[in-house]
Amino acid sequence: MVNFWLITGVWGLGSVLWAELVRDLYHFVSHLVPPLYKQHAWHHRVFRPNLTPVSEDIYKKAHWHNDVPEALVMLTFGLLLWVVALQTAPAYQWGTLLGCAYTLSFLVAAIARGSGFSGAAELTDLTHMPGPFEAPPSHWLVNRTYHWRHHFDDQNAYFCGTFTLLDRFMGTAFSLKGKTCAVTGASGTLGRALLSQLHQAGAKIIAITTSSEPLILNLDGENREIKTVTWKISQESDLAELFSNVDILVLNHGTNVHGMRTAEAIGKSYEVNTFSTWRLMELFLATVRTNSDIATKEVWVNTSEAEASPAFSPLYEMTKRAIGDIVTLRRLDAPCVIRKLILGPFKSNLNPIGVMSAQWVAQQIVKQARQDARNIIVTINPLTFLAFPIKEFLVSTYFRLFSRSATPTLPFPAAGLDATTK
Repeated sequence: MVNFWLITGVWGLGSVLWAELVRDLYHFVSHLVPPLYKQHAWHHRVFRPNLTPVSEDIYKKAHWHNDVPEALVMLTFGLLLWVVALQTAPAYQWGTLLGCAYTLSFLVAAIARGSGFSGAAELTDLTHMPGPFEAPPSHWLVNRTYHWRHHFDDQNAYFCGTFTLLDRFMGTAFSLKGKTCAVTGASGTLGRALLSQLHQAGAKIIAITTSSEPLILNLDGENREIKTVTWKISQESDLAELFSNVDILVLNHGTNVHGMRTAEAIGKSYEVNTFSTWRLMELFLATVRTNSDIATKEVWVNTSEAEASPAFSPLYEMTKRAIGDIVTLRRLDAPCVIRKLILGPFKSNLNPIGVMSAQWVAQQIVKQARQDARNIIVTINPLTFLAFPIKEFLVSTYFRLFSRSATPTLPFPAAGLDATTK
């Protein structure tokens, strides 16, 4: 009896996931097939950037043109799954009707919204509710912030309606198209590679470097001088104005004193690898003020594989672990997404014996970012893929239990309804 209900439950859960997969695929295909997009376009005509409807009439028509047909397609494929279960596992076929009932709830809700029933939108259209965003884009489940980006950041990404799995698989869970990306340590090997890969992904790039020379990169087959901003360690506040116009800040600068342990080496390592990175991160987070900022701004911090495993350079390990823990702590109530770059040994001026090429590492970073990996791990060490998630979970849990936000009831006090389009 236990096995019967367990297997029936698996069929039921599978049917719900199947319904969501059909829903997301229908949405994706609607952007590719002109006749379907003609109907789907009503959905994109409805909302202003603050998610208030343009008009009640268009809001109702959008549900008849897009949401009702979408729910009918979901129901059709749900019934097909039931037929398959009826033929292959008749004893458990009742479980698949859970997916059909789940889909019927979408259909009834869409009809109610299209008919203008009072309260239907507030109860059933949660990802389109106006108001200040309460959190950055979520990771596994679609929230208002995540879905806002489909309307006003990049309509060719963020297709998922409830679970983000299909977007993560297709690399559409995060879009770099049109975003302004600034990279520190830009004149280094990885910095140059990252700028090149970000450009290829459609981003507008800015090099931040301590070098006084403008950076020249080979982009699209020709050598081009890119926008270069010079800064100095301890003078991070000079970049405040620049950060107001930056969408993605990649904190990639660092130093490695290798085996040195002098007072000067200690001070230099912590100042460059830990404190300057922390100050720049906080300076950037202070620019997150609007719904649009919460949805689209991000910080990527190169904390290195040394955060979780030996680097045979004690000061490098200590300082990278320190900034890694600060990032973990800050993530708990940061106003935007913060990604970690957990990178293994790549060949560079700091590490001439690295075994990975910087260009390949940069490719993997961008690829995983588009899959919305919050901890981007690129290494040849298989133990890191096991050790780092465990370490991150334990440290994050410890910080969550034994620390608190300064403003627990107002995580984003500066965020308002001012959300501009890209």
